[in-house]
Amino acid sequence: MSGRRDIRLLLADVDGTLVTKDKVLTLAALAAVQALRDAGVDLAITSSRPPRGLRMLIEPLDLKIAIAGLNGGLYINPDMTVIARHKLDEATAKKTVDLLLETGLDVWIYTDDDWLIRDAAAAHVARETWILQFDPTVVPAFTNEHLANAIKIVGVSDDHALVATCEQLAQAVLGETASATRSESHFLDVTNPDANKGAVVLTLAKLLNISPAQIATIGDMPNDVLMFRKSGLSIAMGNASDEVKAQATDVADTNENDGFAKAVQKFVLGALVS
Repeated sequence: MSGRRDIRLLLADVDGTLVTKDKVLTLAALAAVQALRDAGVDLAITSSRPPRGLRMLIEPLDLKIAIAGLNGGLYINPDMTVIARHKLDEATAKKTVDLLLETGLDVWIYTDDDWLIRDAAAAHVARETWILQFDPTVVPAFTNEHLANAIKIVGVSDDHALVATCEQLAQAVLGETASATRSESHFLDVTNPDANKGAVVLTLAKLLNISPAQIATIGDMPNDVLMFRKSGLSIAMGNASDEVKAQATDVADTNENDGFAKAVQKFVLGALVS
């Protein structure tokens, strides 16, 4: 367990972390958020989901701080007004779509307002629709306008080894023109290089006038490792891979066993400077 720290903010991933597999905010999680606030620590969330797919969490969590959707590609206030966006360069977006399709992954594109897909019957579309609570827009092909407005491009496949291999390939091919990380075993997220969860830590620190060292982070996927590296305290969920756990300060229980709530009590509240 880490030593005593001055923590002012907990930045939490959502899926696999804050909510259960069935996307439920447990009573223990809600109580943990209140305990944080009672101790002077606020909560912010960041997710690969678009902001529209996070709106159902705003009221129960009583969020007051900027929400970083699409891995930090789109920042919104809790009233859903846009603070900032980081779109992909159009040429990089086209290169990304071509690369993912050539590798054998299905492709989705997220813009400010839309989730664009090519096949409504494709893998994970139905479940993602249920999670986000809004419907995708089906298009026959991605146009130049779609590419020019792309904030996040997702490669989708149930071949998890292929997704992991494509992550490495995308990082090599796209280089500094994009951030490419897995947000789920079946999702590879490609965003503007300034749209990643490490940048979210730095952005929130600036907005709140605190040091990144005063931010604790908690997550479960490779895209969360980027925020682990920028924060003062990092917690990997028990359902994370060993690769992700190795990058964190501490390891919590799983999201199916109230790992978020337990982590708040043990690693955040338990590490606060008295």
